[in-house]
Amino acid sequence: PVSTRHAQENVLQRVLQLPVVSSTCQTLQRKYSSTKESHPLMASVCEVYERGVQGAGALAMWGMEPVVRRLEPQCESVCWGGLAVANNLACRGLDHLEEKIPALQYPVDK
Repeated sequence: PVSTRHAQENVLQRVLQLPVVSSTCQTLQRKYSSTKESHPLMASVCEVYERGVQGAGALAMWGMEPVVRRLEPQCESVCWGGLAVANNLACRGLDHLEEKIPALQYPVDK
């Protein structure tokens, strides 16, 4: 059975909220932004790639929508149940990592 605590959690959200992960993401975002600001040519290249990724994501979503709509009724109980079990296991694994590796609770610069 899926524990009530982990059933309410999303392992990806938990990982992103870890101080070591969130501070790393913030540092990377600052470096990316400062690089684009200080190097106009690099900014142009980055913007082209950003638009390409956005377009590819939108195209993938558009292409998958009919498939998802068709499979959703059949998959709802089986898939979501399996995802809940996988999420529960991943949350328990993350609990274990957080106990064994205290450094996960600190920002990168600490």
